Order: sequence, then C-alpha cells, then structure tokens
Amino acid sequence: MMLVSRLVGGRSSRLTRFFINTGAALFTFLLSVAALRFISNLLNSYPLLGWVGMALFALFAIGALAMAWREYRTWARFAAIDQISRAAGAALTNGDLSAARQVTDQLQRLYRPRPETQWGLAHLQDRQNEALDAESLLSLAESDLLATLDQQARREIEAAARTVAAATALIPLALADVIAALAANLRMIRRIAEIYGGRAGSVGGWRLAKTVMTHLVATGAVAAGDDMIQTIAGGGLLSRLSRRFGEGVVNGALTARVGIAAMEVCRPLPFIHQRKPSVGNLVSRGLKGLFGEDEAATHGPEAD
Repeated sequence: MMLVSRLVGGRSSRLTRFFINTGAALFTFLLSVAALRFISNLLNSYPLLGWVGMALFALFAIGALAMAWREYRTWARFAAIDQISRAAGAALTNGDLSAARQVTDQLQRLYRPRPETQWGLAHLQDRQNEALDAESLLSLAESDLLATLDQQARREIEAAARTVAAATALIPLALADVIAALAANLRMIRRIAEIYGGRAGSVGGWRLAKTVMTHLVATGAVAAGDDMIQTIAGGGLLSRLSRRFGEGVVNGALTARVGIAAMEVCRPLPFIHQRKPSVGNLVSRGLKGLFGEDEAATHGPEAD
C-alpha cells in the first residue's frame, strides 16, 4: 500500500510534465499524419477501402472529441464541488450567514436530482430559515443531505479494505497484491466521487486519485495516527499466526485511510457535526464482512 501511494501520489516536476505532454502531442501528430497518408494512398489504389478507412477515421475522431468533452465536464463538476467546499470553509471561518445560505442553495441544486436525498431536501427547506448562524445552517445541511451519502461512502471503503486485505493474504504472486490494491483503491475513489456528486472518467479518475494521494501526503495522514495504531498493532499480532494475513490487515487499514482522504476531497462540506469515520472502525466492519457477517442491515451510526 505504501508502494501504491508512491505510484499514484507522486508529484512529477514541471520538466517531466512538459516532456510527457509534448511527447504525447508529437506521437499523436505523427500517428495522425501517418494514418492520413495511408488512407490517401488507399484512396488512390482502392477507392472503396479508402472511403471505409476515411469513415472509420472520422468516427474515431468524433469519439476522441466526445471523450475529451466528457473529461472536461467531469473535471468541471469536481471543480464546482471543490468551490462549494471552499466557500463552506470560508463561511464557517468568518461566521458569514449569507455565504452559508449561498452554499446551502448550491448543495440543494447539486443533490436535487438524487432520489436518496429527497427527504433531506424537503426537511432542509422546511428548517433552513430557523438557522441563525452559519455553523447551525451548514450543520443542518450536512445532517440532511450528506449523512446518507456518508454511509454509502463508508460501505465502499469497507468493501475496498476487505478486498485489499484478502488479496494481500491470499495472493502469493509478487506484485500481484500491489496491482489488486491499486485497482481496489482506484475503484473506491471513483465510487466515492460518484456518491458525492462527481463523475470520474478515465483521465479524470486518475487525476482524482492523484489529488487524494496528494491530500494524504499534505495532511500527514499517511503516517500512523491514533486511530491506526490499534489496527496496525492487531496486524502485528496476527502476523505471528500468518505473516500474509497480518500484512493484509495493515494494508486494509491503509486503504481505509485512503478512503477517508477521498471522502474529505470529494465531500462538498467539511465534517462539522457528523463524525469523521475512523480507520479501526472501518477495518473491523470490513473484516466482519470478509468472514460472512452482513453489515448492510445493521450499518447504523459509527460507534468508536
């Protein structure tokens, strides 16, 4: 999992990014010129096949433009959610009730199409005028709109932690557990983004993963905090029985840490009165699912 963090979260230099971008642009240009030259020669030699190639090339160009537009819209949506989060933080810091009302209106527009938030939207609209300060208004919006989404995000983190723990414990091949952990973490980050209103495309999903890993490093959350010490200690004890299973528990804990960072990045509001999930609780629930216990029916508020 530390290797996964370095692979995904490593920040390249400007020179490296310039080299990669210019190389990709040059390769695309040369490939396009070669394809057009091939189609031109084909039109001269075999006109029917040349027109077929021209049609396929045009369809490919349309598909590439459509994917680029989708990635742009995806990242624009993430930017809008990030703007809401920044505005909420500023409103809380300054105690600005009018700014908090604007944030609440943006949240209602964001989650109005979601069926699971309809009851919360109705309750928020009925009671938002009773709030007399920014913190109480944003706390009401958090409890009405984000509590259900937080539960869905927790279940995604638990499933990813369970997958990584099982892969580490059961896959004996070198680097195969790293690939499994990387895939599970990327899928978890994409799902958390979708839960909170984002839509991660191919490139956008990778950029989001890099943002989450950068957040981990910037906040020092990749280190062993108080909520990870017990889990890592438990992994050390289990490693005396099975080294791979002990490593799986620790990797599951690090996956849970990544999931919490993804919640903080993708959530349109900071944690105000809702309790931020802890690594130990998420891993314990995930491992219960690994041994066949169904947490879906009893997944209530988190108890630390």
